[in-house]
Amino acid sequence: MKLLEPLALGATEAPNRVMFGPHVTNLGRGRSLSERHVAYYERRARGGCGIVVVEEAAVHHGDWPYERSPLASQCPNGWSAIAAACRPHGALCVAAIGHTGGQGSSAYSQAALWAPSGVPEVNTREVPKVMELTDIESVVASFGVAAGLARDAGMDGVEVNAGQHSLVRQFLSGLTNQRGDAYGQDRLLFARQVLESVRAHSGGGLVGLRLSCDELAPWAGIVPEAAAAMAVELAVFVDYLVVVRGGIFSAHATRPDTHSQPGFNLDLAGALRATVDGATAVVAQGSIVDVAQAEWAIDAGRCDAVEMTRAQIADPDLVRLADAHPERIRPCVLCNQLCMVRDNRNPIVSCIGNPHAGHETEEAEPTGSAPAALPMLVVGGGPAGLECARVAAGRGHQVRLLERSDHLGGALATAAVGLGRAPLRRLVEWLEAECRRLGVEIVTGADVRSAEVTEVAVLCTGSSDGWRDYETGDGADVRSARAVLEEVETGGLDGLPDGPVAVWDPVGGPEGVSVAELVATSGRAVALITPDLIAASQLGLTGDLAPANTRLQAAGVEIVRRAVLVSVGPGQVVVEDRFGGARTTLEARLLVDAGHRLPDESLWKATGGRHLRAGDAVAPRTAGDAVLEGRRAALRAEQGAALVTTGPVAGGP
Repeated sequence: MKLLEPLALGATEAPNRVMFGPHVTNLGRGRSLSERHVAYYERRARGGCGIVVVEEAAVHHGDWPYERSPLASQCPNGWSAIAAACRPHGALCVAAIGHTGGQGSSAYSQAALWAPSGVPEVNTREVPKVMELTDIESVVASFGVAAGLARDAGMDGVEVNAGQHSLVRQFLSGLTNQRGDAYGQDRLLFARQVLESVRAHSGGGLVGLRLSCDELAPWAGIVPEAAAAMAVELAVFVDYLVVVRGGIFSAHATRPDTHSQPGFNLDLAGALRATVDGATAVVAQGSIVDVAQAEWAIDAGRCDAVEMTRAQIADPDLVRLADAHPERIRPCVLCNQLCMVRDNRNPIVSCIGNPHAGHETEEAEPTGSAPAALPMLVVGGGPAGLECARVAAGRGHQVRLLERSDHLGGALATAAVGLGRAPLRRLVEWLEAECRRLGVEIVTGADVRSAEVTEVAVLCTGSSDGWRDYETGDGADVRSARAVLEEVETGGLDGLPDGPVAVWDPVGGPEGVSVAELVATSGRAVALITPDLIAASQLGLTGDLAPANTRLQAAGVEIVRRAVLVSVGPGQVVVEDRFGGARTTLEARLLVDAGHRLPDESLWKATGGRHLRAGDAVAPRTAGDAVLEGRRAALRAEQGAALVTTGPVAGGP
């Protein structure tokens, strides 16, 4: 497998062609790299990753884009610790360095942003200070100083960011560089100076460049043809080039969710590789989460190496398993729910399928054998139940899993019915396959009675429809979003009534959008009713907010904003403006309720509340919460715990 073959990079060699790329983790302590970073990167190196690129450090003290953003001057101790932890496993350790320029934030520095020109940041609308020549000289010098610090700390090299959220790209692009001086007449000048400074201070170490080769704004931004010329000129300074896309108008496009095709940059990377013609190694990036696709990309000449960042958050052992047991690699489903953490909530990076990610110093992986094997019953085959059964069986327990329906996956499998969300099913399939490999007895179509729950048991019975705070008249057709998706999965859209459909979405999550998009494909008129000023407001957390609204518009979905659902009757719904109180009647043969759900507590109450619960049976939340609680419940069950609690168990999640 060529993916696992060594790759020469400058004066050194990577043990294989898999990269763990730089990304925001929020693992820092202040602006320093922490012990959490060390454990996080060591785990990927131990799993076989060839090139580990550490979270980007700001080279200049005036650049403070998010609260826990590392600052290069405060990173030497962290870099040293990471290099020492990863090197025994053979991985190369590279420090990402950069400056976010006008795409940063002044919230923490309380100082003006710096940028090539006074172009407002698209999301915050903040106008940056136009950089003076002394500012430019200071930043160029800071890049060199950061490279020297990384090299002295024991890192194998540095990677300069000219991709998303980068000042270097802003100088390269006509979208953001409207200067009339030498830096505007020659937009590559700043990038050349930065790379020259970095090379001069790197001490012979690796120098990489992350380059946006398509800003998806052809009226003025970087386009592939221009990027090819840039790559040729800049290749002489670097040992590898990571091909990415995205700019100020397309921040979501750099690492999109399930709605974008995996490997979307491979043709772009291939074109750049042909253009540079061996002058530097080319690394492909872009939702590459499948080992087979990564291997194909290298075999087909699209690239020399592959960045598989989210895939290794999901499974740090990806490289170790790639050759002999690729089917056992825990899949990344590209949901962005827990791994995209660049927001003001400051969440820690993690993964819905691998809740250990990002928490390596806090909770042990549930490996090894239990002190004594127990017969264990898991009721419910959703993500919580499947993970609970998998972990318990892996520790040697005799596990039976009973599922009421005729298939596994619960709400996660239902969510996969939505347009563009099919990858979610891969996690369900993996969990089932691992359960079967480990000897879990799985029974579907099992209607469990309280009298049957006599052994050590974990109840993962999911959720039920929530309460409705609107009036429902006789003859009104009201169905939950979950029920509609399940109907579509088994019988398609023909089971829905003809005529207009209204979707009530007080949550603003993916479920309402999925139903609206799906029903619109049938040609039915669809109205999405939201109390917010924008549809699907919660999708901003996964980067799908703007794309989702674009898709809804393209599908012809009418968005009824700042509205509260008042009543549903035969053939119509009444909504009220949440601010002004004016009421409007909409024609609708069906009302789909995508509102909050409630835990299904019927079996738990029938058994006297004596057994552990996990996932939506405790409180309906995300798939990541369900998997984490299922994992914790498996360990509590073997300890003889009587009731579920919210904190981690000593010695395990």
